[in-house]
Amino acid sequence: MLRGAQQWLLPYLKFRSHPAQLSPDRPLHACIAVCDHYEPLHDTDLAGAERTVAHWQQVWPKLVNEYRDSGGRGPRHSFFFPIEQYKPTLLASLADLCHQTGSEVEIHLHHDNDTEATVTAKLEQGVSDLTSHGLLSRDAAGRGKYAFIHGNWALDNSHPSGRKCGVSNELSVLKRTGCYVDMTMPAAPDPCQTSTINSVYYAREDGLPKSHDQGIAVEVGKTASLRDKEDHLLLLQGPLGLNWQSRKWGLIPRLENGDASGSNPPSIERLRLWLELCPRVKNGAPWVFIKLHTHGGVSKNYDTLLGKRMRRFYADLAAMASAVPGFHYHFVTAREMTNLVHAAEDGKTGSPADWLDYLHAKPPVLG
Repeated sequence: MLRGAQQWLLPYLKFRSHPAQLSPDRPLHACIAVCDHYEPLHDTDLAGAERTVAHWQQVWPKLVNEYRDSGGRGPRHSFFFPIEQYKPTLLASLADLCHQTGSEVEIHLHHDNDTEATVTAKLEQGVSDLTSHGLLSRDAAGRGKYAFIHGNWALDNSHPSGRKCGVSNELSVLKRTGCYVDMTMPAAPDPCQTSTINSVYYAREDGLPKSHDQGIAVEVGKTASLRDKEDHLLLLQGPLGLNWQSRKWGLIPRLENGDASGSNPPSIERLRLWLELCPRVKNGAPWVFIKLHTHGGVSKNYDTLLGKRMRRFYADLAAMASAVPGFHYHFVTAREMTNLVHAAEDGKTGSPADWLDYLHAKPPVLG
């Protein structure tokens, strides 16, 4: 049995995959967001981390300028930076890179044995640190708003050991401190994985661990009222399932969890599975939300993300869009993907490119 499958295998067997039949009169828009658990201080010191960011500064703009999606935009990247590792020099360089390329920075946090008060303080400090660099969206009052990925997957104190979080009302804390979407899942094969899979949904904080195990699927005309409720948080999951086209020992299907890594780079073959697994807004526009995750601060992964295999994926996307009538693809950030979810929820249609800044505005550029 696949490791950790007890959390998700039965829901997966019951899951009805989305048809990916494409035609000019039945278009499909693949909205692709690479959400990076970006940890440049992983296994290195500040000087090593600065070299990592410098490498991204050197190579990433070239990729953005070289490739274009169906709307004419270059690739986008969402750097979920671990706020407990905040270093001004790293964020200044990353902010410059994002302002140059249209990529964005969001919040990542590893923590343990916290309370509501202590994690609130950490999140508020993280928002302050990132907004000081011109990062994060803003609300009408100018306060920072953010997308979130929990370190070690342990959102809402969901690890069976009770470690790696400690706060069983974390969804409400996140919402109160400016979080508008969580993008932690999928976690499989980690035991923090939810039984809800391949979904975009609102989870209600119930004061117990793993409140997000179940929720209400986003649906046109039915769920928009939940957006502003303090005890509800939007969760946008990446793909989770079995890849029968890639088998271990030629027999056992490999796990597909949206990981874009050195050992498992993005490919058109995987894209076809993502189109079947990834969430759409119920009764909404034909927009598929493909949220991938990676650890782009680790050299074996950024060699993939910035190298030949990612270039091949971009080229193959363009070839597929040219060869398959009705297929369109869009590079988006985590914020833009969330805006598209809400636009679809409100019944908006057409090209996703028209709704990228629908509710949550672009981060301001500091003068």
